[in-house]
Amino acid sequence: MTPENRNKLEARVTTAADAALQRQGYVSAIDVLRGIGWLDQSTLKRWKQGQVRHLEGGMQANLARIAEAMKLFRGWANAKGLLPSETAYVAKSSARPKLRFSVSGDEGIERNYRTHWVSPELSAKKRERIEAAANRPPELVVVLPLDPEWKCHRCGGTGDFLIMEDPGPSCLECAGLGDLVYLPAGDANLSRRAKAKSEVHAVVVRFSRTRKRNERQGLLVKPEALREAESELG
Repeated sequence: MTPENRNKLEARVTTAADAALQRQGYVSAIDVLRGIGWLDQSTLKRWKQGQVRHLEGGMQANLARIAEAMKLFRGWANAKGLLPSETAYVAKSSARPKLRFSVSGDEGIERNYRTHWVSPELSAKKRERIEAAANRPPELVVVLPLDPEWKCHRCGGTGDFLIMEDPGPSCLECAGLGDLVYLPAGDANLSRRAKAKSEVHAVVVRFSRTRKRNERQGLLVKPEALREAESELG
């Protein structure tokens, strides 16, 4: 990379990182890659769902430029005196596999991607809340299918609900969620209590053809959690 191109890249990285830091009090590699235009939202979403093997493979830049951008990002963060916080990234799927960033899978590279850089100007409580939110596993999303003839990619069966996996839709039994029960939306207090008591839960959505988006329909929770929540509310 020529000095001129490196300087241009440094300016783009710095601008993206500064914007994210001012907006949220911390900045991640994903913030920077999104900010400089190398990572689009569609690829990021598919990666978070476990449908992309590694994030680098979906970026709009070669590995050498990505590595240089990450080096510039770390240099910027250290120069600003930001505090490193390693964050867990797991897929938005029932098995919760660890998400992979790099083509190589090298642990040092993976750690660099996972590290968030937090402003030291934030209070200790604020930093703790940010770190807790970043390490919270993403909610599972289960779909009420529009097509009643859909087939599970594992067993060939069907059902009232499906969860998307990399090879295709899976029934809840095959995904290990077959013991959950459906709680339709409508009673916010009951939903909140049942969700808090259920060690595993999933948000249920259905695609609206008119609005062209997924809309929340309710929750899937453990039956004992629902019974306990209903008992508390009388």
